[in-house]
Amino acid sequence: MFTYRRIWSARPRRREQLPGLGVGVPKPGDISMQNWTWGNDYRPGTAQDNLIYTRDQLLETGQLAPGGWLGGLRTESLRRGEELSLGYFHWLVEGTTDSQLGDGVKERYPNHRLLTGLDSPMGTEHGLSKHPYMREGRRLLGRPSPGYAQGFTISEIDISRRDYNDPYYLETLTPDMYRSLRVALAGLEATAVVRGDRPIDQVARRSRSTIYQDAVGIGHYAIDFHPCMALYPPELPGNYERPGERKGADGNPYPFQIPLRAMIPQKIDNLLVAGKSIATSHIVAAAYRVHSFEWSSGAAAGNTAAFVLEQDVYPYELVDSLPRPEPLLEVLQQRLRQQGNPIAFPNTSIFNEEWEDWR
Repeated sequence: MFTYRRIWSARPRRREQLPGLGVGVPKPGDISMQNWTWGNDYRPGTAQDNLIYTRDQLLETGQLAPGGWLGGLRTESLRRGEELSLGYFHWLVEGTTDSQLGDGVKERYPNHRLLTGLDSPMGTEHGLSKHPYMREGRRLLGRPSPGYAQGFTISEIDISRRDYNDPYYLETLTPDMYRSLRVALAGLEATAVVRGDRPIDQVARRSRSTIYQDAVGIGHYAIDFHPCMALYPPELPGNYERPGERKGADGNPYPFQIPLRAMIPQKIDNLLVAGKSIATSHIVAAAYRVHSFEWSSGAAAGNTAAFVLEQDVYPYELVDSLPRPEPLLEVLQQRLRQQGNPIAFPNTSIFNEEWEDWR
C-alpha cells in the first residue's frame, strides 16, 4: 500500500525488492501520496450525496439565477471525503483491524506521519490534495455524424478485447440491439452482414480497437470500472456495489486512439474539451481517465486550438465532412506527429486480424 504511490525516497532502494512486486522496500524518509480503493476513496452516488449538483439541483438551490452561483458543488460531500481521508490515515497508524481479514491482523505503524502545511508535498494546511480526484465527472456528447445520429461517442466495443460471443449479450440484449452489436464488430465484413451474406454468428472477434480517421492522440489503460454504491451514505456499514453494473464492464482494452470528434461539444463552436470529459460512454470512461491519456489529449487540444486560430476555422470544420478526406485535419495530424505526439500505435491498420500478430 505504501509503495503504490510513493512519490519520493530518501535513499536508493534498488538493492532490496519486495517479493513479487518489483518495487523497493520502503525506507525511513520515503513519502507516499495515498489513494486506495477501500481507504480514502469516497464513493457518493445518489441524489442525497452527489458531489457535483445536477441541473435540477442547481435550479432548486438558486445557483443558476443571476448572482446565485456558488460553485455547483455539495460542500458537505467534499467535507465527508476529507474526513474519510483523515480517518484512513488514522487507521494506517493506529488500526489493527482489516475489513476483509478481521481483528488483530494489521500492525500499528506509529512512525508514519501525515505531512501538513504549505511546505508539505500537497502544499495545504491539512495535508490533503488541493483538489479532489474525480474518477468520473461529467462527459460531453459529440456532434451528430455518420454512424452517430445521436451524437459522437466512444463505446465499449470500440476498445474492449472482450469476447462478445459471450451468451450474456445474446440473452440480455434485444434482437435489434444484438444485431447492431454484431454489425459494429464486423469491421470490413459489416456490409456483408447487413446484406445478409454473412450470418451474424460468424462475425469474428475484433482484434484491435476502432481506428478513427480523425485521431489526434492515443491511450491504453484497463477498463477499471468502479460502480457506485447501493446504499446511502456510502460509508454505511455493510454497504455494497450497485448490483449488476460490473457485469461485462471490467476488461482489457486494445491500445486505443483519441478522436477529435470526442473533444468537440455539440453546441459550442469555440471550445475544445480534453481529459476525462471527452465523449465516452460510462464504461469507456474507466479506461480514458489516466494521466497518459490526459497528456495526449491535452497536447491534441492545445495544438488544435493553435491550428484553428492560425487557419481561421472552427474545430468542427476539421471533421464535418468525414468520412471524406479532410485536408486541414491531415495537416494538423502531421504537425502532431512531428512534435512527437503519436496518433496511432505502430503497425495498426484496419486490416489487422489478430492481436497477437501486431501487439
